[in-house]
Amino acid sequence: MKNIALLATLLLVPLSALHANDTPTKQPNIVIILADDQGWGDLSINGNTQIETPNIDRLGREGAQFDRFFVSPVCAPTRAELLTGRQHARCGVWGVSEGGERINTDEKTIADIFKAAGYKTAAFGKWHNGAQFPYHPNARGFDEFYGFCSGHWGNYFSPVIDHNGQLVKGNGYIIDDLTDHALDFIGAHRQEPFFVYLPYNTPHAPMQVPDQWWNKFKNKLLPLPHRYQDKEDVNFTRAALAMCENMDWDVGRVLKKLDELKLADNTIVVYFSDNGPNSYRWNGGMRGIKGWTDEGGVRLPLFIRWPGHIQPGTEVRQISCAMDLLPTLAGLAEVPLTGTKPLDGLSFKPLLFGGKEPTTDRMIFSHWNKKVSVRTQQYRLDDQGNLYDMVTDPGQTKDIAAQQPEKAARLRKAVADWKMEMLPALFDDKRPFVIGHPGSKSTMVDAADGVAHGNIQRSSRWANESFYTNWKHLEDSITWDCEVGRSGDYLVDIYYTCTAADVGSTVEISFNGSKLSGKVKEPNDPPLIGKEQDRVERDVSYVKNFEAMTLGKIRLEKGRGTLKLQALEIPGAQVMGFRRIILTRTEK
Repeated sequence: MKNIALLATLLLVPLSALHANDTPTKQPNIVIILADDQGWGDLSINGNTQIETPNIDRLGREGAQFDRFFVSPVCAPTRAELLTGRQHARCGVWGVSEGGERINTDEKTIADIFKAAGYKTAAFGKWHNGAQFPYHPNARGFDEFYGFCSGHWGNYFSPVIDHNGQLVKGNGYIIDDLTDHALDFIGAHRQEPFFVYLPYNTPHAPMQVPDQWWNKFKNKLLPLPHRYQDKEDVNFTRAALAMCENMDWDVGRVLKKLDELKLADNTIVVYFSDNGPNSYRWNGGMRGIKGWTDEGGVRLPLFIRWPGHIQPGTEVRQISCAMDLLPTLAGLAEVPLTGTKPLDGLSFKPLLFGGKEPTTDRMIFSHWNKKVSVRTQQYRLDDQGNLYDMVTDPGQTKDIAAQQPEKAARLRKAVADWKMEMLPALFDDKRPFVIGHPGSKSTMVDAADGVAHGNIQRSSRWANESFYTNWKHLEDSITWDCEVGRSGDYLVDIYYTCTAADVGSTVEISFNGSKLSGKVKEPNDPPLIGKEQDRVERDVSYVKNFEAMTLGKIRLEKGRGTLKLQALEIPGAQVMGFRRIILTRTEK
C-alpha cells in the first residue's frame, strides 16, 4: 500500500517541484522517432554484436531504458495506441489496409493535445492510420505532414510523397529525406515548442538500402542466428541490419541538430519500434516475430532522453506499453489532457524520476487477428492458453499452466473478458471513405482501398501501395463505399498506365446517379520500379510511374453511396493499369 500511495503522490507532483533548479524557459520540445519492423534485438545496446547503433544506444545510456516495453504485433494498431493512449480496438483499428487502419474521428490524438497547448506539430514518414480527410494526419492535429499514409511504400529512392495532401517527388533515400524535413522543421520552430513525430518506414520491406550501408553487410558473416536457424534468410537479415544502421545515422543527425541549436536540454526524445522483427533473425532468444502475440512479436526497445531531468542510465523494469506514452509525455510537458476519452495507458512519469514501481499486477493485452495474449510483470498467457513464467523462462519454452492452475485460470478469464469487450464490433467496419471533406479540397481514392469485381487483380496480395491490373472485360469494375462530405463540382484525375496498343478504352466514373466518362487517349507504359534496388526478392508490390489523365468534372451531391469505375468500351486487350483517382473540388 505504501508503494501505491507513493505512486499516487508522485503523479500529483508538478515537474517544477521535482526539478526546481532545472525549470525550462519554455515547455519541452517532443521528438518521437518510431522504427518500422525493427526488433528488440536489432540494436547493439541489446547485445547484437552484428550491428553498430551508437546513436540509438546513446539515447538509452543518456536517458531511460525500458526493460519490458510492449506494442501491438503489427504496425497500424501500435501507431493508433501511441496516438490516442487507448486500445487500438476502441479506436476502430482492426487491420493494416482497406480502411481497417483508420482511427475513429471521435478520438483525440496526441498531436491534437499538444497543438492545443501551443505546440507546432509535424509528422514526417509512415502515417498508416488513414489516408483521406478526416483521417489524414493534417486532420488529426499535425500542422505539417510529409510522408505517406499507406502501410508500406514500394520504392525508397525519390518516391512519390504526400506533402500536406499534395503529391510531390521525394529527394533521395526516403529515410534520409524524412530526416531532412524534420531537421528543417526543428530549425524553423526552434524559438517555440514543437512536437515532431518521425515514423520511419524501415527496415520494413522492400529491402532497399543505399550502397554505403549495404556494402558493409552484403558478405558479412552473422554469428548470432535466430533460435530457429533453419527459418532465417541470412540475406534478409543482412539487409535489415544495414537499414537499421542507416536509421541510426539519421537518429544521430537529429541529435546533432538539437545540440547545434542548443535545444537538447529542453527536448524529450523518444525512440521505439512498432512491432517485432519482420523476419527470423536474432532477437535475444524470444519466441515470435512480427504478427505474433508472443514476446518476440511485441517486446520492443523504448528509450527516453531528457538531459538534466531524466538521469542517464535510468532503468525501468516495470512493464509498460505504447498506450502509456501519451499520458507520460503530457505529464512531463505539463500539457492538460482535456477532452480525451478515458485512457487505457498509464503515466510512467514517476518511474523516470526514481519513483517506486506500483505493486498492482498490471495486465497488458496483445491482439492481432482475433488472437490475444496477456502479459503481467511475471507471466505471459499465450494465445493458445499456455502459461509461461517470463522471469525464469523468457524464451517461452515450458508451459506451466498445469503447475499454476489458478494463475492460468485468472489470465484466461481476463483474456475472455477482453475479447468480449473489444472484439464483437471491431471487424464490422461500416465507415465510408470520405470525398470532399470540408477540410480538404482534394481527395485521393486509392486502389488499396477499393474492391475489385470480375477479373481485375491486385499487383500484390498486400494492398497498401498496390495497383490494379488484368482489367479486360466490360463486366469488370472497381468500387469504393464513399460519402461525399460537401456538394460541388469535382475535377477527376485518374492515375493510370496503358500500352500504345490498348489506347482508346472509354471509362466511366459514377456516384449516386452522377456520371462522367472519357477516353484513354495517351499511352503510358512505364517499367516496374524496385527490382534493381532490392537487396532481397520482395513479396510486396513493385511500383510504376503512373500518369494523371484528366477525365473532366463531375457533380457530386452530399451523401453516401458507391463510387464506381468501369469501362464502357475496350478496343484493345485491356483497359489500363489503375493506381488512384484524385477528386478536386473546383469551387471555394
